[in-house]
Amino acid sequence: MKNEPLKIKRRGEDGNRVITVRIREDTLAALDKIAAESNYSRNELINIILRHGVENIEIE
Repeated sequence: MKNEPLKIKRRGEDGNRVITVRIREDTLAALDKIAAESNYSRNELINIILRHGVENIEIE
């Protein structure tokens, strides 16, 4: 059996970026509650909400 090399991408080359944001404590608590109820991670939930917002925003 031939040993195949393990191929991985360099960190940061998966289309995602790590950023820092400031969030109000009450908003964070609400996000954590929704994350727990929906079985999504906080990160997944924030990405879902941000994507929806970006795709549906109307600037007047």
